[in-house]
Amino acid sequence: MKRLTSYFVNGLLFMVPVVLTLYIFYLIFFKIDHLLAFSTPGVGFLVTIAGITVIGFLVSNFLTRRLMLIVDGLFTRLPLVKMLYSSIKDLINAFVGDKKSFNKPVLVRLAPESGASVLGFVTAESLENLGLDDYTAVYVPQSYNFAGNLLLFPRDQIKPLDVSSSEVMTFIVSGGVAG
Repeated sequence: MKRLTSYFVNGLLFMVPVVLTLYIFYLIFFKIDHLLAFSTPGVGFLVTIAGITVIGFLVSNFLTRRLMLIVDGLFTRLPLVKMLYSSIKDLINAFVGDKKSFNKPVLVRLAPESGASVLGFVTAESLENLGLDDYTAVYVPQSYNFAGNLLLFPRDQIKPLDVSSSEVMTFIVSGGVAG
């Protein structure tokens, strides 16, 4: 009976991520196709990918960049929209694009006399503008979550890591399981 239970648990551990991933992709394809009124599965998804690529071209194009900047400026001035739009834009820019913020992985000692440490990413080397000359801002992502905490540490408690940011982020987000 113990072996049978073990087989069942191993089957669950394999099947649940596979089935959920396939189901989420199925929903994405189905919803986009339904929303755009396409009868062939996947056409709406391809049209969406093509549309995003065209918008990327327009944003990068000298002639249409001004229009895109006007739209961006409008979204950053509207009271409630500004908060949501700016947060999403900053989060996306932190991971991809020219303004990647999470490109300096570090190991930070929680207290000078402690051996306990956390992994994070330096987001601001200097905090002189806040009157904290000897401090550095470190973003510490949470495992299995899209949230994190911005913590301020004295510079002598921060040790830069010689590994890629994506490896550190994968390790943190997976709760230390991946790596």
